[in-house]
Amino acid sequence: MPILNELKLAKELMMFPSITPIDAGAINFLSKKLRSIGFKCKILEFKSKNSKPVKNLYAKLGKSEPNFCYAGHTDVVPPGNLNDWTVNPFKPAVKRNYLIGRGANDMKASIACFVSAVSKFKSKKFKGSISLLITGDEEGEAINGSKKVVEYLKRKKEKINFCLVGEPTNQNKLGEMIKIGRRGSITGFLTVHGVQGHVAYPHDANNPAPIMVKILNKIENIKLDKGTKNFQPSNLEIVKMNIENTADNVIPSEASATFNIRFNNKHSSSSLKRKLNNIFRKICKENKCSFKISYMVSGEAFITVPNQTTKMIQNTIKKITKIKPKLSTSGGTSDARFIRKISPCVEFGLVGKTMHKIDEAVSVTDLKKLTNIYKNILENYFK
Repeated sequence: MPILNELKLAKELMMFPSITPIDAGAINFLSKKLRSIGFKCKILEFKSKNSKPVKNLYAKLGKSEPNFCYAGHTDVVPPGNLNDWTVNPFKPAVKRNYLIGRGANDMKASIACFVSAVSKFKSKKFKGSISLLITGDEEGEAINGSKKVVEYLKRKKEKINFCLVGEPTNQNKLGEMIKIGRRGSITGFLTVHGVQGHVAYPHDANNPAPIMVKILNKIENIKLDKGTKNFQPSNLEIVKMNIENTADNVIPSEASATFNIRFNNKHSSSSLKRKLNNIFRKICKENKCSFKISYMVSGEAFITVPNQTTKMIQNTIKKITKIKPKLSTSGGTSDARFIRKISPCVEFGLVGKTMHKIDEAVSVTDLKKLTNIYKNILENYFK
């Protein structure tokens, strides 16, 4: 059975231009590598009516419990202007001890580190199983990825006892942060309908613009909460405002706006919808207009209460990096929002300072350290 080198494997994975949701061969390649070290692999392709098919992978080494799962994604964001890169983003290269290329820290290199860690650990006898849940649309709509894989695993009654998501959780140095939860995210798309008319005869019209301003001012100034022990305060941000009007002497018939709320576990998407809808109804009733609202919920707030495994992971990271990682719930959403429905999970990966940027890069030293961390986590978990 081969010992897989994390740097070589990271380079090979990064050469696939798997811009979400395009697979470009990345999942098949990873499956082949995992089979070479004893994993049984199941490629799961899901599709839905209005979205492209997505390839996913569930791979498993061993059969018994406990099942320690690593979760990640092979899809990446578009590289942007190729001329701005110092290397071809899909022909990664090492410069000054940094591996440069798309997916360097978000998150093909993290996958490479875990696979390498398993290849170095697997020769030891252990009671239990190791699995990988890898998706191809974490950076996209996240409709046919981890969400569908989790549903598949539930139908198959597949038990995962603990999951480590390899997202880049550190801002500046490896070892700074473990994510033990995430805030929820809900986006609202609001339209206020008034009555169109001539600006010189406002009494014959009903301008939706000032009504929209009243609504946005009201919701922008809501103090949703003061935060909790594990979460920062919830925040609502207005991200778009629009009035389609081609004339300067016409009162428009409608105004629209988009807002997003990142919320902690004091709220649910349902409770926030009720709160906001009451505000919209009240203000529109007072101003004799109507409104239309729709929502997109990316995920609910959740937390994995720290347990012995969390503490073990924290101590393992500290031993290797000399930094005690902070337990945090900061940041945006990740696929942990789906996986936590079937397993306790935490997130720990590489330094994400350059993720989604031109010349995305990761320290080669960090690759070696992360591989060592992942290997030590497995050794401690299966003691």
